[in-house]
Amino acid sequence: MFLLRGHALRLPILRLHARYASSKVLRTFKLADIGEGITECEVIRWAVQPASTVGAFDPLCEVQSDKASVEITSPYDGVVKELLVEEGKIAKVGQGLCLIEVDEDDPSASEEPAPAPSTPTPPTPTSVETPPPPPSSSAPAAPRKPHPLDPSFASQASIAGDSVLATPSVRHYAKTQGVDLAKLAPGSGKGGRVEKADVDAFVGGASAAPSAPTTTMGDGKEVVVELGRTRAAMWRAMVKSLEVPHFGYSTTLDITDLHALLPVLSKHIPTHYRPQIDSDAVFNPAHALGEGVGLEPVPEISATGQYTRLTYLPFLLKTLARTMMDWPLLRSSITSPPTPKPSLTVRPNADIALALATPTGLYTPVLRAANTRSIYAIASDVANLATLGRRVPSGLTAAHLGGGGTISVSNVGSAGRGTGAMPVLVPGGGVAIVALGRAEWEWDVSDKYWHTPEKGARRLKLPISWSADHRVVEGAELAAFVEAWRAWVENPARLIGEGV
Repeated sequence: MFLLRGHALRLPILRLHARYASSKVLRTFKLADIGEGITECEVIRWAVQPASTVGAFDPLCEVQSDKASVEITSPYDGVVKELLVEEGKIAKVGQGLCLIEVDEDDPSASEEPAPAPSTPTPPTPTSVETPPPPPSSSAPAAPRKPHPLDPSFASQASIAGDSVLATPSVRHYAKTQGVDLAKLAPGSGKGGRVEKADVDAFVGGASAAPSAPTTTMGDGKEVVVELGRTRAAMWRAMVKSLEVPHFGYSTTLDITDLHALLPVLSKHIPTHYRPQIDSDAVFNPAHALGEGVGLEPVPEISATGQYTRLTYLPFLLKTLARTMMDWPLLRSSITSPPTPKPSLTVRPNADIALALATPTGLYTPVLRAANTRSIYAIASDVANLATLGRRVPSGLTAAHLGGGGTISVSNVGSAGRGTGAMPVLVPGGGVAIVALGRAEWEWDVSDKYWHTPEKGARRLKLPISWSADHRVVEGAELAAFVEAWRAWVENPARLIGEGV
């Protein structure tokens, strides 16, 4: 009778434990596609450890591709059980990053359950409650010493709490702890971002964000400086460029006629591309039926995309895109992932990558379908990308950088007076790249002007230097393409016939 009672008493406990165990489920959090064309990323830093409790939108880790670094956040509440990819290792898109235990009735837990761990923990049927995970004791990691050319190398001035770089979850957590984020800036995260660990350290009385010691050159000793992540990615990309057989081609473009046309184009920049001033509010007789009535809708242009004058670059990009539409070969890229036989993927539009030298390193944002954009719209796109690139940390995102262009353009003439360059192609960086030099006035004594009374003419010449992937583009093809581009650049009136 005693045994029967013992069984009767134990049965509800076993049922309770079974019901509790079934309410928890492991989910595999996978690396999503963070940008078109990006197939793998390096896990730079984990913000969590096994047994750490995470909430929705809490930072999980930071990953770095060859083009950008992205912080990945948790999609649901739960407990991290296992990290599947170590720091410094490469993860493929679609590969599992970590295992998170979530409640089965959690509406956000919609992914397929994770497979059973390779080393399962022996069951403990007599336990009714699962002990809570130990609190995370991770202290804020020491910040990396940035490159001396990075403006963040210098000490940053204190800023208002609203402008402190921090994720929404960290802001909420700081608010619940009664901590002013302005007192924690700069934080220990990337670009001075304030992390949850910074808040915990501040609450515990520790320094919120210990700054790296500044080393001066006055002692005559060498200084070892760790490269930032963007420059490290550039390092790896340049090493990979050795896999591409390069073919070079240099010439000059006569932009004298374009030079005479620019003042006219600048004078008539559409209103929505110009910074707004009081005179713009003057009544326009053309709008007698009402503002905007019967007119095409005007696109919303942010302040970063507005400008007051045109330069040569938008026109050169527009004519380059127009030429690419006649040359499918220069709108193609090597098919990725590689096929059994070498193949090319031809794009329907002209995608041009623009090389930007920024305070944090080299970026190549993409002007997508540049052939469909007007010169004024391209000028706005370039201004916006340049403004975002100058921010620290960079304002460029995977949406700006993903996919790459089939041709890259580097405007090195804006930085120096060089007349030649050797631009470098990297795998996945398209089939050609051109470096634009600085335009200079020259006395042209070629056959075209030799027979004039002056035995020559003063012309504005723009040096250009090309490199092409010789696996795809033949030398004669590149030369013919450049001559086709020249026919547009040196005769800008042709665009009138195109309705541009």
